[in-house]
Amino acid sequence: MVVTGPVLAQAPDQTSQTRFGPSAAHRRSGAPRALVIGHRGAPGYRPEHTLASYELGARMGAHYIEPDLVSTSDGVLVARHDAEIGMTTDVAAHPEFADRRTVRTIDGHTLDGWFVDDFTFAELRTLRAVERLPHLRQENTLYDRRHLVPSFDEVLALRERLSTELGREIGIYPETKHPGYFAATGRALEPALVASLRAAGLDRADSPVFVQSFETANLRALHAQIPVRLIQLLDDEDDPADLVAVGRTVADLVTPEGLADIATYATGIGPAKDLVIGRTPDGALGLPTGLVENAHAAGLLVHVYTFRNENAFLPATLRTPGAEADYGDAFAEYLAFLALGIDGMFSDNPDTAVAALELAA
Repeated sequence: MVVTGPVLAQAPDQTSQTRFGPSAAHRRSGAPRALVIGHRGAPGYRPEHTLASYELGARMGAHYIEPDLVSTSDGVLVARHDAEIGMTTDVAAHPEFADRRTVRTIDGHTLDGWFVDDFTFAELRTLRAVERLPHLRQENTLYDRRHLVPSFDEVLALRERLSTELGREIGIYPETKHPGYFAATGRALEPALVASLRAAGLDRADSPVFVQSFETANLRALHAQIPVRLIQLLDDEDDPADLVAVGRTVADLVTPEGLADIATYATGIGPAKDLVIGRTPDGALGLPTGLVENAHAAGLLVHVYTFRNENAFLPATLRTPGAEADYGDAFAEYLAFLALGIDGMFSDNPDTAVAALELAA
């Protein structure tokens, strides 16, 4: 079994970066520098979207921590991977909420479980977070039911505290999850998001903030409401609900014309890895698609998701013999993407991402 534990790394030297990201001049120099974004914190080592996960990610050297945001029934933004909370909390063990289990269709996917917008914030705080991928991250189950579901305001307060304590600015990189769904139920995410950022003094163009979404309409609206940087996420499997509604797909967004349109409202794109380097039929890394070059030509940053250490998530030729949960050659994957000049990488293992930056320097 090939396993490496978390290493608390110092952040890479940032003298060749702007305060909150790689400078354009540095990107042009070809130096393989990129932001490390703690995807859901450091979920390779702690249950995702907990304050413990975010703190560990920052201490491992992540430049940004990334909460996914959903809304409770009383309009409080909380950090969860999805609107369905059965996979990430112990709600199933609470008999008082048994009658709230239901079937709901969100963004074309039918789900059976418990949904965050059927709970008040006070009710949600009676639950505890659990590991979402116990079959791959069994060690994380040690921390099951030890942490609350945090509000977005609590994550922002943690960001401020850690910035002071670590002596470097920790950025915040929130994602609005299912914004069309929540807007349709009368609980639009964006007003509360903007209010929280403003209350925290993070509403300037130079604030250490990126706001991301797979949908496009809400990003266009946010562009007119708050001057923080916006990132258009691009999935390689699902098309965003608002594009589907008008007969468009992600394929339309990754064309030079589509990228030029994104540049009218966003600072960059957040593509899935396979949109940047394709896979061969046997699952190995294939050839670059040209998306990085085309995005840079449109003036867009490129922050790629999601890097993980386990065999289950790596290209076939980078997996080690053993179980899906064993670690493979994650460094080889990072280096292949860094060689293309990407500007950032979402990672479940921020310490590995920081070490990859050092290898690529």
